[in-house]
Parts: sequence; C-alpha cells; structure tokens
Amino acid sequence: MQLTRFTDLGLRVLMYLTGQQPGQLATIPEIAERFEVSRNHLVKVVHFMAQQGWLVTSRGKGGGMTLARPPEHYRLGEVVRMLEGKPQLIDCVEPPCALSRGCLLKGALDEALAAFFLSLDGYTLRDIVASPTGDAIIRLHRSSRG
Repeated sequence: MQLTRFTDLGLRVLMYLTGQQPGQLATIPEIAERFEVSRNHLVKVVHFMAQQGWLVTSRGKGGGMTLARPPEHYRLGEVVRMLEGKPQLIDCVEPPCALSRGCLLKGALDEALAAFFLSLDGYTLRDIVASPTGDAIIRLHRSSRG
C-alpha cells in the first residue's frame, strides 16, 4: 500500500508542529518551504486537518497553526484512516471484476489492511517524534528562524 501525497503531507505537518515552542504558531509558507512542497496543496491538507479538530488555526497577520491537543492524543491509525478517506487496496466494483462472485482476494487484502491500521493504532504522534526524528524537527524549526 502506498499512502497518498495528502496523507504524507498531513503527517509531516503534525510532526513539524510538535517541534514548536509553547505559544508559537507555524505558517503554511514556512512549512511549505521547509518540506519543499506546494503551498496550494498544503492549504488543502491544513484545512482538512483543522476541520477534524487536529489543528488550531488563525488567519491574518500573526496567524498560523498549532496542534489542538498534545501529541500523545493523536493515534496514527486514526489519523491515516481519516487522511486516506475510505482506503481499500482494490476495488472490485469499478471496473467490474469478472471474478467478484468467487474470489477470495478482496477479503484477504481487506484483512491485511485492517492489520496495517491496527499496527498503526499502536503508535501516537508522540511516539514517532521521539529521537532522532524529534531532533530533525528541531533542526527544521531552527533553520526557519535564520
């Protein structure tokens, strides 16, 4: 399974925001520059995550974003499920599959996907920003200041 670019950016944003100092806000242009990604695509990702209640955002001069909750309150499986939409490894309906009435493949793949998410549910955002990842995030923040 390959995660979408949307999910990849969403995870990067959450990870980046863990490195902020209390009261500090990150901006979309800052994050887009740090990760060398499209600002327009990042706007869509941040908007979606704010709608989920994962981010607190403010507009205008001095605006930006921060995590809505402590990092240990974000379960990776839940985050990836939401960012991916309704993930499925194969679609037997469109285009219609001639084997659909007697095939066991979809069931096996659905079971594997459930195991994938169950494994991710064992991790929180706090877990994945432990060292050395957290150190890299701090370096990204320092590079944005000068």
